[in-house]
Amino acid sequence: MTSQVSDELLHIERAGWDSLCESTGADFYGDLMLPDAVMVLANGMVMDRNTVVSALSESPPWRAYEISGVRLIVLDDDTAALVYTGTAYRDGDEPAFVGAISSVYHRVDGAWKLALYQQTRKPDP
Repeated sequence: MTSQVSDELLHIERAGWDSLCESTGADFYGDLMLPDAVMVLANGMVMDRNTVVSALSESPPWRAYEISGVRLIVLDDDTAALVYTGTAYRDGDEPAFVGAISSVYHRVDGAWKLALYQQTRKPDP
């Protein structure tokens, strides 16, 4: 079961990053997030679902991303967290964003929904 859950959640994470590269993140995360879900961003902001959807509708797209060091923490049959290093690139001269990412999912009626997303910027090497 653990391998299947890991594959399912990693697929969702990649779909989320793809949506951020395609400027469709507002719709994607609006559908994925539980009504009371929050995102805790690297800049210290804590955003509820409506604020996330609004912000993503105005955010510039990412050019590319990488996911590495994936770990799965299963809390129960319907709740699990995916923890990984995310590296994302925008166009232009901006340095890549490199962060420790945690996404907590809860399964509702057979579908995984995002309950909590947290990112912490990793220091430059």
